[in-house]
Amino acid sequence: MRLSDIAAKIDCRMVADSDIEIERIAGIDEAGPGDLTFVSNRRYVGRIKTTRASAIILAEDLAEVPIPSLRTSNPYLAFARALELFYQPPAPTPGIHRTAVISEGVEIGPNPCIGAFAVVGARCTLGRNVVLYPHAVVYPGAIIGDDCIIHSHVVVREHCRLGARVIIQNGAVIGSDGFGFAPLENGSYYKICQTGRVLLEDDVEIGANTTIDRAAVGDTIIRRGAKLDNLVQIGHGSQVGEDSVLAAQVGLAGSTKLGKNVRAGGQAGFAGHLEVGDNAVITAQSATSHDVAPGAIISGSPAIDNSVWLRAITAFARLPALVRRIRDLEKQVEQLRKSGT
Repeated sequence: MRLSDIAAKIDCRMVADSDIEIERIAGIDEAGPGDLTFVSNRRYVGRIKTTRASAIILAEDLAEVPIPSLRTSNPYLAFARALELFYQPPAPTPGIHRTAVISEGVEIGPNPCIGAFAVVGARCTLGRNVVLYPHAVVYPGAIIGDDCIIHSHVVVREHCRLGARVIIQNGAVIGSDGFGFAPLENGSYYKICQTGRVLLEDDVEIGANTTIDRAAVGDTIIRRGAKLDNLVQIGHGSQVGEDSVLAAQVGLAGSTKLGKNVRAGGQAGFAGHLEVGDNAVITAQSATSHDVAPGAIISGSPAIDNSVWLRAITAFARLPALVRRIRDLEKQVEQLRKSGT
């Protein structure tokens, strides 16, 4: 594909002496002749000098470079759109496979793609253009909105509801029982019936092997546009706000409420029954047991203000030397005491 054609399709300004042919998209270190690469993180600007790529996607405010460039205010978005020009995922097979099991009373919208050995329980509703890949399972009474894509080995449990354009990656479980048990006097536990639902609003994406629990009562809700990575655990009765992003292995204990545009790094943990304000950032491997103010950036375990945490970990690395210095000072003081000085 000609570089000029790519520029037009992804809304970039082309800076080039010639309209070269591009064969694929590649990372800046791996790229070779015929490749289009990109830089969105300024830490990698220095690598532009050594890349073998034929062209590069760059921010408008970066200096001129020795290879043709496509300029834009959002290089990462342009890169994402360029990828779509060169890679098309395998299209699902239209229709309902002969081995799929469709129960009585199921309503299926136009243009379904239901793969081999998929199972749809009684009284379910599937919207138009719904894709169920092989071995996907939808329990009775669930509602799947228009244009949803449910990958292989996903389970959507009873009475859960998915909005439009929801994508669920392989192995995720939507609506598994919440962790609810009442202790008995003999030390054992009585299982509490989990009667609630899980609601996924429009344009939500759920990563592979993520689990979202239903509650004893009420709904667990993932709001519009939220993105959950692989192996995320959402406890019963929790809410994830609009356009929030949770990286891999984030865990929310029950009744945690995240506001809009919250970002949580990998393995961040939330103790439950707390609220996190809009636009807050919880950095990787941090853990909080308290409410988080809107716009706050917190780190550590227990999590504290990020700027304080950065100073603390800098001091932590110096602790062995400080301990030795204190011991030396204590010895000097003791020697002075004994000498009577």
